[in-house]
Amino acid sequence: MISEPELVGGTGFEPPEVLTETRPPRARRPWPWALGGAVLASAVWGAGLYAYERGKPAGPDLAGYRHVEDLCGAARLAALAGVLGERREDRAPPVVNEPAISETGCEAGFGPPEAEQTVGITYTLHKVVDPGPEFEARARQSGFLAKVDGIGEQAFFDDMEEEGGRLRVLDGQAEFEIGIHRQSHGPNGEPVPPGPLIDLSGIEIPMTQDLLALMAGLRK
Repeated sequence: MISEPELVGGTGFEPPEVLTETRPPRARRPWPWALGGAVLASAVWGAGLYAYERGKPAGPDLAGYRHVEDLCGAARLAALAGVLGERREDRAPPVVNEPAISETGCEAGFGPPEAEQTVGITYTLHKVVDPGPEFEARARQSGFLAKVDGIGEQAFFDDMEEEGGRLRVLDGQAEFEIGIHRQSHGPNGEPVPPGPLIDLSGIEIPMTQDLLALMAGLRK
């Protein structure tokens, strides 16, 4: 019997060496549906933010009306000058310009000192609240009883006869008031001697003309 060499006089075969290799774990790739979900969520969030921004109230339409610091410079009052005489002196009250409302005014003197007429104008721009629903009620409460057509959306006149008159107008978010009164006291409070009186009947016509010109200028 022939002996196998590995079994006789030898050490035999050694078991083979087992090689092991330690590799760092690979990062798991995100599933396609996870990537798609992230993109979709980002798109939905962006669309929601855009819709929110668009849904914010933009405020009322001001129809081109703007705030002005110098109302006396904007109001030419040429029609009233033709009735009252030369424009002499301008005075301006404090200006209000806030996010919700702005208001400017002007007082202009016309004619000679002994018979001066003062024209007062107020321009109010409502930037948030709609003044329309309560405009007529407020006007009538203040004595503006005669309705006037052909200017603004609503207009009312207070006829003060020989003492002058007042005109109040609403055009969208813009509110105007113009009035005339005779100068009865001097700058130091002394009485002004009576002078020739100007006929102020029909004064609402040049008032309306000058206010229409001012309104057009403020919308440029």
